[in-house]
Amino acid sequence: MSPIKEPSFRESVDLMFNRAVALMDLPPGLEEKIRVCNATYTVRFGVRLRGQIQTFTGYRSVHSEHMEPVKGGIRFAPSVNQDEVEALAALMTYKCALVEAPFGGSKGGLCIDPRKYDEHELEQITRRFAYELAKRDLIHPSQNVPAPDMGTGEREMAWIADQYARMNTTDINARACVTGKPLNAGGISGRVEATGRGVQYALREFFRDPRDVEKAGLTGSLDGKRVIVQGLGNVGYHAAKFLSEEDGAIIVGIIERDGALYNANGIDVDAVQQWLMKHGGVSGFPDATFTRDGAVVLEEECDILVPAALEGVINLQNAANVKAPLIIEAANGPITAGADDILRKKGTVIIPDMYANAGGVTVSYFEWVKNLSHIRFGRMQRRQEESRHQLVVDELEKISAALGGQYTLTDGFKQKYLKGAGELELVRSGLDDTMRIAYQSMREVWHERADVEDLRTAAYLVSIDKVAASYRAKGL
Repeated sequence: MSPIKEPSFRESVDLMFNRAVALMDLPPGLEEKIRVCNATYTVRFGVRLRGQIQTFTGYRSVHSEHMEPVKGGIRFAPSVNQDEVEALAALMTYKCALVEAPFGGSKGGLCIDPRKYDEHELEQITRRFAYELAKRDLIHPSQNVPAPDMGTGEREMAWIADQYARMNTTDINARACVTGKPLNAGGISGRVEATGRGVQYALREFFRDPRDVEKAGLTGSLDGKRVIVQGLGNVGYHAAKFLSEEDGAIIVGIIERDGALYNANGIDVDAVQQWLMKHGGVSGFPDATFTRDGAVVLEEECDILVPAALEGVINLQNAANVKAPLIIEAANGPITAGADDILRKKGTVIIPDMYANAGGVTVSYFEWVKNLSHIRFGRMQRRQEESRHQLVVDELEKISAALGGQYTLTDGFKQKYLKGAGELELVRSGLDDTMRIAYQSMREVWHERADVEDLRTAAYLVSIDKVAASYRAKGL
């Protein structure tokens, strides 16, 4: 008997798209237009390193230009290939539509293991890749705006922005050619934490509706829920940190590339992060049980499972053994289409990737707007807000004095109330609002349509509908 063939990531995205479209009434031509990738550019360039020329292969795929610019990260990984980049670009189209960020979907990738090169070499490679893309308008503030992804971060975005600016010396909006930049290079407060923060806001909104919580067979709030996080990169770390520190969740398991940690009483996320930075892995961490085969911990008992690293970690081989009643996809495509079927039949509730990790693109959108407006958020209104609040506090203190101390302000009230919103607070507020509204649009479809059994189908329905409306408005 031959083993069951697992669909590729690209096939998974297509299968899920088709499942949703079957429930819609789209003309066949429009359905095809939305499904296919508009264009993929493959670039092979040489860089002189260590005394010889090395050739690298990179991609930039544009899935849909129903809105421009198109948006999507650039990943540096040895596994990068055209299929993966095109699937991720499609996911970006639906993600942006779902959270109402005015972008089409795009994605980029460079076939490279960044750990094998030092910083200077990586800069040469990144700048050359950026040059190849920028000269074809595949990096451009009004046409194509990349962002960080797996294997890239603020540093790489700063190199790309500088490379674009060198090539376009008179473009006043040059900084808006890429998002996820460091603060001192036109970045925005709260961008690094954005995707993890979005995962937190998504879970909070899920737990606000008793019907949703009941569907997952859970009760109560996030407080005390046992969480297992797979991948302690930027997304997993921030999600775990915020859920444990601000919502009372207990991180019982952390899975990394060299194995996994488990402790039923909870794990200190910051301590693990520091250990990881110092030792390059989690093995040897003192306050938890280490398991060499990390995948086993995916199958441990917990309330919420947060896959936050790679594609396809929950697949046909292990899906039946996953016990978590609620899974939130912090990574792109961590559950294959085959595994999705198994989990749905078991009654597992899955908060899908195209919604769950949209915090990154949402705050990228805010950064792009900031770069185009050339002013940081909060600069105009913050002090005015504080002085208005001061008036209220002054009046309350007069009342307190008149009542001879019978009434006093609650401890900490004055300090909290008087603090006007700066950029970080405004970014978090905008992100929270975005995640809530997007989830509510999915929730409505999920609960009100008998033919929609899961949140992923609901997410696809909402987003495809928005893309279709954009195309109709364009006159296509």
